[in-house]
Amino acid sequence: MTEAILVINPNSTAACTEAIDQALDPLRAPDGPEIDCLTLAEGPPGVETQRHADQVIAPLCRLIERHDNRAGAFVIACFSDPGLHAARETTAKPVLGIAESGLLTAMTLGERVGIVSILGAAIPRHRRLIRALGIESRIAGDLALGLGVVALADEARSWPRLVEVGAALRDEHGAEVLVLGCAGMARFRRRLEDALDLPVIDPSQAAVGMAISALRLGYRAAVQR
Repeated sequence: MTEAILVINPNSTAACTEAIDQALDPLRAPDGPEIDCLTLAEGPPGVETQRHADQVIAPLCRLIERHDNRAGAFVIACFSDPGLHAARETTAKPVLGIAESGLLTAMTLGERVGIVSILGAAIPRHRRLIRALGIESRIAGDLALGLGVVALADEARSWPRLVEVGAALRDEHGAEVLVLGCAGMARFRRRLEDALDLPVIDPSQAAVGMAISALRLGYRAAVQR
């Protein structure tokens, strides 16, 4: 299998891309596709508002065009799924958004899904995506850490909040499975799963796992008309 899966971090924070890259190591195999993580240099430090999400669409699509010849699939590694539909019009290859992939994966593991967001401002974007997917009845709640993408690197602040928010989704909202609502949380997945005794989905891992299946099984992307 020679085609690569290109995982694009739409923000410009290289440390976030590195964390995503490390989280994908369990999915790498000698006989599997190359998994290459790229940083969108034109992006903001974190995709934290709708304006941020909108402004990355054009450069994201240009990056996909530049790499289309060597890619078998693309993954947009931001929980807002910015530019997902425009990207699907840009290439004939499968394009997966981590929010869509993470939520769909979570629903295979539990009836009620909780989302751990970074900032309160992200929640309305998530609600719009959830409505578009038609899965409102499966979402137990969406709670924010109150920390931006860059602040997630400070584990002394981020880890206690992850446990607190995850426990609230479990105990107060009835969540049976959690989805991490930012690619920058990837390194916390296993630890949070153990701390809360709940399945926890890293959406970047979920999306890349789906991309690997698509390449191995020869799935085609639907033609965008």
